[in-house]
Amino acid sequence: MEKKQSDKFKCGLETRRAVLGAEYVDKAVATADDFNWEMQQLATGYCWDEIWNHPGLDRRTRSFLNLAMISALNRPQEIKLHIRGALKSGLTKDEIKEVFLQVCIYCGVPAAIESFRLAREVFQEIEENG
Repeated sequence: MEKKQSDKFKCGLETRRAVLGAEYVDKAVATADDFNWEMQQLATGYCWDEIWNHPGLDRRTRSFLNLAMISALNRPQEIKLHIRGALKSGLTKDEIKEVFLQVCIYCGVPAAIESFRLAREVFQEIEENG
């Protein structure tokens, strides 16, 4: 399968790597197949280029927003990924805690409890693996 890459995709890929880490992103792109390649193109081009590179907000603010929204939606895999991204974007553990406290009040205790649990896992993995 030929994996065509538009300029929008290439730009988005740079941003995606910067926020989520090259190892994770490169694996996702390399393992894409006929079934999910179009999803990789869509997410990378529109999410990571059109939105993450849009001049209205900086990456740090976008990370705040993502953590809150993904936590509210209770998407554990994405929460862990975006906790790492938030740290790379300059958020502190205390700021991440504040996001999840806000989620607790406005979106529900179960969503916040799961987000706190996942954050502790990520923090522990980072401490153990550097």
